[in-house]
Amino acid sequence: MTERLPVDAWLTDMDGVLVHEEQALPGAAEFVAALQEHGLRFQVLTNNSIYTPRDLRARLAAGGVEVPEEAIWTSALATAQFLADQRAGGSAYVIGEAGLTTALHDVGYVLTDRNPDYVVLGETRTYSFEAITKAIRLVESGARFIATNPDPTGPSAQGSIPATGSVAALITRATGIEPYFVGKPNPLMMRSALNRIDAHSEHTVMVGDRMDTDIVSGLEAGLRTILVLTGSTSAGQVDRFPYRPTRVCASIAEVVPLVSEFARPVPEPA
Repeated sequence: MTERLPVDAWLTDMDGVLVHEEQALPGAAEFVAALQEHGLRFQVLTNNSIYTPRDLRARLAAGGVEVPEEAIWTSALATAQFLADQRAGGSAYVIGEAGLTTALHDVGYVLTDRNPDYVVLGETRTYSFEAITKAIRLVESGARFIATNPDPTGPSAQGSIPATGSVAALITRATGIEPYFVGKPNPLMMRSALNRIDAHSEHTVMVGDRMDTDIVSGLEAGLRTILVLTGSTSAGQVDRFPYRPTRVCASIAEVVPLVSEFARPVPEPA
């Protein structure tokens, strides 16, 4: 972290950084407490579109990490905001769960399978062949294709499970139409999170566990980035990428002292 600019805002991924399978990772609670103690603006980001911020706040709290509901920014919320900005009061056929449908309802969207403006694909625990077939036919008929995130798989206790990116690829193969992905690594999600807390990229740090989503989207949004090694990317994989994080830390516990260190304005040289 060689830049002299102080840090007054933080963005952080959730899974692999603060929690793992709903269990708090060491230092997670202390990290959030440090942000609050210094009065710093922050957002917890996730590509998971299944849950509402209220759901996620409760899940984090159950793991011992207290995060306010308004400090949680999901790919579902970012997708809803994007659609509201693009076509206010529009309509969508949605494959997803409460996190996505609630977000779209909250921005005034009508959910329908009759000539929708958009087909919106999100995460769900059970993808329906019937629903996917309906989505394919609607895209073929002219509906615009949006997906909350490009993650091909998600974690489970039994191992990897198909996620939004995999199902999007199926629809693309059937229709020839590529979706627009709103979530990470699209820097749009970072920009929307920054706007939400009125933060500037030059004074913000992004913490993540994936080089191919968290770090690249932070880099492209102009943020300083910290990779923690408690999630998807291992230390040995970092050099395989053509870009690098600003710093690599073993876990979020190593980031805690940086909160106070970089929150202090650096004096001008004499």
